[in-house]
Amino acid sequence: MSGTLAPARGTCLAGERTKGDETTVPELDDVIRERRSVRGFLRDRVVPREILQAACELAQRSPSNCNVQPWRVTIASGERRDRLVAALDDVIARREPPAPEDPIDAFHGEYRRLQFACAAELYGSMGIARGDAAARREAMLRNYRLFDAPHVAIVCMARDFQRGVALDVGMWLQTFMLALWARGVATCAQASLRNFPDVIRAVLDIPDELSILCGVSIGYEDPSVAANATRTTREPLASNVVFLDR
Repeated sequence: MSGTLAPARGTCLAGERTKGDETTVPELDDVIRERRSVRGFLRDRVVPREILQAACELAQRSPSNCNVQPWRVTIASGERRDRLVAALDDVIARREPPAPEDPIDAFHGEYRRLQFACAAELYGSMGIARGDAAARREAMLRNYRLFDAPHVAIVCMARDFQRGVALDVGMWLQTFMLALWARGVATCAQASLRNFPDVIRAVLDIPDELSILCGVSIGYEDPSVAANATRTTREPLASNVVFLDR
């Protein structure tokens, strides 16, 4: 798949194996390979509720420690989505500093190299020069406008949970985004939405006992947005995985 999303698939996420075939699941393989972060959506084309619900129902099958199913998710659309964007615009216009509930990860060494490579690819697709601070700030602010997506999911877990449960929520998140992509719906997971938890909590009525982990912008891709030409690469498998036989 290149450029724009394919039409929504009418089959299940994993597809069906040919009888006797125990080595491949081609439809699932394709969905995993093709999924990417989209940073420009068709604002006026909403995703039908039944598609959002179907993706949530599939993601509900995600594994979790002791089957506690710790993900807590709020999906905002329509007027409530607009109120959230307006509130974020307001807090940014006032130049209020970010106040995440948990520290934002800092990248060093090889991780920093990959972060820079991702940024270079993104800003290169957008035609933004490295020294153009104003254009880079405007591009950053699009995060808080949800890249014009008509829906946003705010992903949370109970505040007293730690890394182990966060892994469970991550598995839910990946399944959710793959289920949407399989139906022709794009997403962009956004750690940046953790920066103003009080705003999100107030507008979306998220209870205090939940910690906000990230947001996910959801909608149909706008192929005219330059950022959507971005294609990131993946490191050789040996960079991440070690096989031990003895």
